[in-house]
Amino acid sequence: MESAEQVQQSVRSPRITAAMVAARAGVSTATVSLVANGKTAGRVSEDNIARVREAISELGYVVDSVGSSLAKGVSSIVLLVAPDISNPFFAKVIAGVRESLGADYQLLLSVTDAGEFPQADDVRKLMALRPAGLLVDAPNAEFLEELSAAGPVVLLDAPGLEAYAPSVNLDVAHGARQLAAHLAGAGHRRVAYVDSVTGTATFEVRRRAFLAAASAHGISVPADGIISTTIDVGASAAAFASAWPAWQQAGVTAVVCCTDTHAYGVLQEARVAGVQIPGQLAIAGFDDLPYSATSNPSLTSVHLPATSLGLKAGGQLRLLMEGRQLEQPQLTLESSLVVRNSTSA
Repeated sequence: MESAEQVQQSVRSPRITAAMVAARAGVSTATVSLVANGKTAGRVSEDNIARVREAISELGYVVDSVGSSLAKGVSSIVLLVAPDISNPFFAKVIAGVRESLGADYQLLLSVTDAGEFPQADDVRKLMALRPAGLLVDAPNAEFLEELSAAGPVVLLDAPGLEAYAPSVNLDVAHGARQLAAHLAGAGHRRVAYVDSVTGTATFEVRRRAFLAAASAHGISVPADGIISTTIDVGASAAAFASAWPAWQQAGVTAVVCCTDTHAYGVLQEARVAGVQIPGQLAIAGFDDLPYSATSNPSLTSVHLPATSLGLKAGGQLRLLMEGRQLEQPQLTLESSLVVRNSTSA
């Protein structure tokens, strides 16, 4: 009596090969390859093209594009390394990258859990796939130095790291300064700040730029006025609940969050605590996610063009993968402040 595994193997469809298609169509495997890869012009007759296509359809043959490209020394894979995929901002970045790459490349994501940063050793294992190019989103210098990747590389949202590779950055400092000026203009003099634990360069720039501009506008931060959490609504809500009594006693009237996701948690917990927004407490974030316009109240946020970031970075990488020179190896996209009800009644 056959085992379950033997029965499964006996009914499993065999892998359809180019040789099987060639035998069905009565042509060479080279002809099958030309037809399957769309390289028939002046090389294969219309009759043979029709026969091969019919055989492909009948047998269900699928071209192993990754395998064939690996045989040539490089695959059609583009690897995107991103920290903390729980951050909704990355979804729009990924969409932009995917659009810019088109159908010629397959996008492979190397991502981490909330609060964790990618490890160079893990990424190097994926490099064994011989990707055509590498995109690294929101890295830090230590990671880039450990990785030492060869081949086409483009960095995304990597302020201060332009020496490592071509990059597409966001002018987050400009938006941070606008936010500080807005809060100062509304009369705020004591603010708190909710940061990310990820440790990427972009969050450091956001924090430093805002705090420097706030200080220049006469705004101070209490000694325990900066806290850090993962990019998670629940985590930031819990952190705010713990910190709010001391902040309230210290006279804090505004909380700035390094992402909108953090700000959603603060908004949620502030409402639970009966805090009037923005009457008692103004709340703002960074990213300008779609939900920020419809949250209750709507959230003031520094708009960062996530889709454009992905589009530009993917476009730059594609030029490099095609062996072309970049006219502008370093690109910077503008940020802007979107004022909504959470800071302005």
